[in-house]
Amino acid sequence: MSNKTIIELESINKIYTTGKTKLQVLFDIDLQIYQGDLISIVGPSGSGKTTLLNIIACLDRATTGRYSLLGADIKSKSNDDLSMLRNKSIGFIFQSFNLLSRHTAFENVQMPLHYSDVIKKKEREEKAKECLELVDLGNRIQHYPNELSGGQQQRVAIARSLINNPDIILADEPTGNLDSKTSADIIGLLKKLHKSGKTIIIITHDETIAKEAMETIKIHDGRIV
Repeated sequence: MSNKTIIELESINKIYTTGKTKLQVLFDIDLQIYQGDLISIVGPSGSGKTTLLNIIACLDRATTGRYSLLGADIKSKSNDDLSMLRNKSIGFIFQSFNLLSRHTAFENVQMPLHYSDVIKKKEREEKAKECLELVDLGNRIQHYPNELSGGQQQRVAIARSLINNPDIILADEPTGNLDSKTSADIIGLLKKLHKSGKTIIIITHDETIAKEAMETIKIHDGRIV
């Protein structure tokens, strides 16, 4: 861990409004995450942890409060600016893998680079191959998702999250659909990426997974406890 703050939230509140009904799901969240951190955010279903992740990921905006990501004030950014910042700086890993069934592992990993106008096809393919080799799937690059195990599909998803060389990796219940042995393998891979210098945030309800982090942040009823 360094002393460089890359994520800073101050007094973050999130309120959803439907007609005359208001539902507050986050209350005065203060959080600092430093470059090189490995953080877990834990809480029961409905605690607000996914909403917090969405705000950190710039997929949603706070109702009130201040959020700084890599030194940028998020409130002042347009949606297009946020999309560019997110694609460049954040890699995503999901519980359900989110792979495209009609595309090979090789093609799935390249998907985030299709939004770039400056990366040539050859470079894109080289990057994808490197990322798949990094997660020990160099011999599965032409396999389709239905030809891969759950653990292998999640490794493809991790390779995809690395393709833009992001500063931050956000993992939302990355082992939720995996058995215990495969879960341990995936967490081991995330720890390996952390040692290489990545900042990693894991959302989980699994205390065993949470204990692997440098720090665990507990959230309950929309508040950090």
